[in-house]
Amino acid sequence: MLRILQFLYNLRAFILFVVLEAIAIWLIVSNNSPQGAAFFNSSSRLVGSVLETQSSITDFFNLDDANKILQEENATLMERLDITYTHPDSTYIEMDSAFEATFEVRGARVISNSLRFAQNHVTLNKGSKDGLKPGMGIFNQEGVVGRVKSVSENFAVGISLLNTDLLVSSKIKSSDVFGSVKWMGDDAKKAKLLYVPRHVIAQAGDSVITSGFNAVFPEGIPIGIITEVSPSTDNPNYLNIDLELTTDFSSVGYVYLVENTQISELDSLYSQSELPNEF
Repeated sequence: MLRILQFLYNLRAFILFVVLEAIAIWLIVSNNSPQGAAFFNSSSRLVGSVLETQSSITDFFNLDDANKILQEENATLMERLDITYTHPDSTYIEMDSAFEATFEVRGARVISNSLRFAQNHVTLNKGSKDGLKPGMGIFNQEGVVGRVKSVSENFAVGISLLNTDLLVSSKIKSSDVFGSVKWMGDDAKKAKLLYVPRHVIAQAGDSVITSGFNAVFPEGIPIGIITEVSPSTDNPNYLNIDLELTTDFSSVGYVYLVENTQISELDSLYSQSELPNEF
């Protein structure tokens, strides 16, 4: 211990120099906008690269689980393809162009994910050069994950569903009654389905999925399972509905990003109509 103290004492001038340099750099960055912007842009790239490297090492040891998930997804897709395949003896009906899909899907990997805050975020390893844009929906094989908030060239940051500022337009699958799912900021596995009228019949075990009523997610992506239904104490006109989220946010790895290719048209329409855009 004495040798360590003596060693530090011998380096006292250098240590003082480093501390003062750090303070000087911090003062320059904090009080000068150009230097501050350059510093934080550089640090974001550095942190993003470090997080991606860390995530790559972790993913290497979890390849078996990832492969199992991919196999399950491929099996599900093959089953759907077999169901929707038009056999030679069936009649082909040409669908109107209005029914064509307006959503495009891309893949990405989560390199950072927070759980302990009231406003949690996820960081993705793809950015604008890969076609990612703010406002895109994020989901995985389990259900809704969140929504893209900001994008750089190589990375993207999304608002997690575990964020008290995010509402997701949803509906009860069995009855098509819609509402909004919101995380209340406590349990990472629990959320609430809001604005469901009290006359609606809902029960534990019902599935809650995306409604397709907004421009972020297509209809049918899982969100949660109803665990409890009771009258609301805050507003007697609505039910208090608790959900167990289908997405396990403690193990989110690979995600899909969905883009509504007609969102610009919807934005323009709402602007012309002078209506609030809730998308």
